[in-house]
This record gives sequence, structure tokens and C-alpha cells, in this order.
Amino acid sequence: MNLAAQAHGFLSPTGVEIAFVLVGLVTLGAALVTVTTRQLVHAALWLVVALGGLAVEYLLLTAEFIAWVQVLIYVGSVVVLLLFGLMLTKAPIGRSPDADSGNRPVALAVAVAAAAALVWVVVDAFRTTWIDLDGPAQGSTDVTGEILFQHWVLPFEALSVLLLAALVGAIVLSRKKKEDEN
Repeated sequence: MNLAAQAHGFLSPTGVEIAFVLVGLVTLGAALVTVTTRQLVHAALWLVVALGGLAVEYLLLTAEFIAWVQVLIYVGSVVVLLLFGLMLTKAPIGRSPDADSGNRPVALAVAVAAAAALVWVVVDAFRTTWIDLDGPAQGSTDVTGEILFQHWVLPFEALSVLLLAALVGAIVLSRKKKEDEN
């Protein structure tokens, strides 16, 4: 370990660590506004901010490939698909009384329970996992591609089928309304 690494401690964060925390707080705030706003279009736009913040976090972790995948797939495709669906279903632009069912305490309890379960599962799953610092960088394209094509092919295919079903559903909904009007 070199002298610079020895001098750096927990109470003396680097600029990257400070930026990571600040971007994380902005991303968390955008995510909270996304799920609490009563305007559907604003929720979709705040989702863009939250997903963009995640891409910046990946860049700060030097996982450039994952950051660009985040921008291209989630910010570019998923949010555009969501906005496309909002336009096809003629969702209200302003405040929507239908967007709030009055079950906020129950929803908050379920969200906290789900978050606690996710944290527990992730901590339990990776408790004995160690990163090989002598091997290739974990954020590199080579390692990421190998992991994606070995372990994550099925979830990606399932997600693509889900997005295709959402697009077909939006088209079917828009066609039925046009036929009813004639």
C-alpha cells in the first residue's frame, strides 16, 4: 500500500466520494418525488432525473459501460416508452385525483418492508463474496459482458418480452378507442 492510500481515511473523503454522496442524495430525492407526485407526466420526467443520477453514480464508480447502458436503455428507451404510453392512453396532464388512492400509509409500510427484505437478501447473498483485485477491473466491458451472457441472459429476455407486451398493449388500447369513436 502506498503512502497516499495510507493517509486517506474514513473521515477524510475524496472529491469523488463527496460527489458520489451528493449525486446519490439528488437521485434519492428525485426518486421520492417520482413516487409521490400526483402528476403522471411530472413523475415520468422525475424518473428521468433519477435514472440519470444512477448513470452518474456508475460513472463515478468507473463503470462507464454500465453508465451508458443505463442512459441508452433506461433513460432513452424505457422513459420514452412510458411517455409514449401516457400519450396513447390520453393520461391527464395536470393533477390527477385518480393517481392517489389514499392508501399512503399502507404503501409506505409495504415499501419499507420490501426495502428491508431487499437489503437483507443482498447482504445475505454477497456476505462471503470477495472482489478479485488482481483480475480484470469489475466495471470493464470484458468482465461485464461475460457476467451478462453467463448469468443474466434470461432476465434481460424476460424484460424485453415485458416491454414488447407493454407496447402492444398500448397500441391495442389506442386502436379500441378509435374503433369505438367511429
